[in-house]
Amino acid sequence: MKNKKIEMLVIAIALILQTVIFVIVGMNKSYIHMDEAYSLGLASYNKVEIQDNEDFYNTWHNKEYYEDYLAVNDDEKGEYAQVYENQKNDVHPPFYYLLLRFAMGFSIDHFSVWSGIILNIVIYVFITIFMYLIIQKLICGKPRAKEKAIILAFTSSVIMSSLNNVIYIRMYALSTLNILITTFLHMKLLDKEKTSIKLLSAIVVSALIGSLTHYYYLFYLVMLAIMFVIKYIRKKEYKNLISYVVTMLLAGGASLAIFPYSIQHMFFGYRGQGFISKLLDIPEFLKNIGSYILKIQLFTFNNLLIVILFVILILFIFKLASAKKQKIEKNKYLPYIFLPVLFYFVLVSIASPWVELRYIMPICSLVFILIIYVLYKLLNIALDEKKSSILIGIILCLILIAPFVFKIEPEVLYSDKKEIVQKLENELNVPTIFMFESNHNRFLDDILLFAKINESYIAKDFNGNEENIKELLQGKDISNGIVLFINEGQDNDKLIEIVKNATNLTNCTYEKRLNACDVYYIN
Repeated sequence: MKNKKIEMLVIAIALILQTVIFVIVGMNKSYIHMDEAYSLGLASYNKVEIQDNEDFYNTWHNKEYYEDYLAVNDDEKGEYAQVYENQKNDVHPPFYYLLLRFAMGFSIDHFSVWSGIILNIVIYVFITIFMYLIIQKLICGKPRAKEKAIILAFTSSVIMSSLNNVIYIRMYALSTLNILITTFLHMKLLDKEKTSIKLLSAIVVSALIGSLTHYYYLFYLVMLAIMFVIKYIRKKEYKNLISYVVTMLLAGGASLAIFPYSIQHMFFGYRGQGFISKLLDIPEFLKNIGSYILKIQLFTFNNLLIVILFVILILFIFKLASAKKQKIEKNKYLPYIFLPVLFYFVLVSIASPWVELRYIMPICSLVFILIIYVLYKLLNIALDEKKSSILIGIILCLILIAPFVFKIEPEVLYSDKKEIVQKLENELNVPTIFMFESNHNRFLDDILLFAKINESYIAKDFNGNEENIKELLQGKDISNGIVLFINEGQDNDKLIEIVKNATNLTNCTYEKRLNACDVYYIN
């Protein structure tokens, strides 16, 4: 695009279109994950766990009691100290929660998933812009590079892993942006023979915010920093080396000065200890690698990664067999993206407590671009530029269509729970008892429902009898029945019989298996 105004207009159209897609997906989000509840509570509540309240167990509560954990109350406006204090006592740095707390301030006294989703939508505006800038540098000099960069940046922002990233109320969208900004700034640094204070200052800020958002960001930054140190040493650019090392030290020092508890979290907390213990468990590590590759296959390439890799293999064989022996043009930026992405992927496979898409979401867009870029370069050997571009366009269209064909949806959309949420909020909004086995404490996985039920009671480690149930329900209107939640580690049938006998209710309907418990309707 020769005209700057046209370029800006096309980018704006892409951003508007992706925002419309994000809003549509967000409107269909039916439930929240336990960690999303933690995000909201850690940003607004006066303690990490609502279960730590003295009156939490064995007391009847209304829905506002639980919504208080998920929302900012009118008397809490302007309070931000709990963000820092809660993160000190949790396992993550505080910057994302600070932004989320600000966003939640627009929905006073009321819980809404839109506080987190809109924050992520805004973040994704900048993610797409920086993806555009990164791709533009990668394919600089190619015909219609800007148009291709916009198309690829937009596609990378609406693949399934990105949609998941947008509607998941956690820090991973912000961490994605941190990685992309850091990558772009280092690409600019590659272009300069001498470092500049302005650019190094931007890298300090980027590294600082990244380290205060998520510790896994440091996996990416460390490899990138090592590569630049090696580069400066090999080229004997000692002034640049000193400037760069000082930059990293300033960022690290500032991060620790702001949040010194990072040391405790990373090296002495249970997550840090878990990472160290996993380093020697090679079979588990290899298993996790395979599982994460399957996550990329399903959510980053919408089930088409195997097909794309097969095409790449065929093209590579063609290159080797070609009489022309045409070399692939080297790209100076490529190693500075590929190796940090690979390093991040490997370390996350070791460090992550569970194999979950969320842990690799910050690099999914870069993985997408790297593989499409390799495919594009190999196609240019076998075909001319026009045909290569057409084929890439077809592949991108197939990737965008694939979720409708394979019926893939974001993991945290929870469309399967839409019916039970509506049911418990409306026709089954009756007195509710949660038989809670405290050794399997995942209450926050289902706090959303309790924030919609008028009357509920959390019976901790219930070992009682029918008389206890009668006393518990005294004065409650159970003419329309009751709802019973039961989590793991208990004899469900026994508990149901106790409740039925105590209430003279005869029918029991199994409603749903939720994230951490079973739901029954007794009438």
